[in-house]
Amino acid sequence: MPNKLYQTDEDVLEVVRRFESCAFAPDEFKHRLHLSVALVYLLDSPYHVALERIRSNLKRFIKHHGLTGVYHETLTVFWMRKVRAFAERADGALGLAQLANELSDACADPRVVFDYYSKARIESDKARAYWLDSDLKPLDF
Repeated sequence: MPNKLYQTDEDVLEVVRRFESCAFAPDEFKHRLHLSVALVYLLDSPYHVALERIRSNLKRFIKHHGLTGVYHETLTVFWMRKVRAFAERADGALGLAQLANELSDACADPRVVFDYYSKARIESDKARAYWLDSDLKPLDF
């Protein structure tokens, strides 16, 4: 049975507010919450705007918490593209909470990136700093 992370649309928007205000501790802001923020941004804005919004807010979150070496451009773009593909296929009549729950179930495993990228490529300094194309198979989304 799928994991129901959100009961209401407001629950999803609260995740975005907590992320943007840096209220989450770094160890609280897990993969599924990242996905929810990406979904809200993509539903609110064109892809390039949403991508810049998540980039800048992730960097601000990281700086606020005094972290270093955490931001990863290739992973950020990979997941934004994956979430965009989900949103484009999703039933637009669904509420935000239901969409976020379905996204969370569909993209629950962050290791899917290794279907597309070798460990060496995705863990490289270059992949952290810049978008790198996949080296195992082309992105199919």
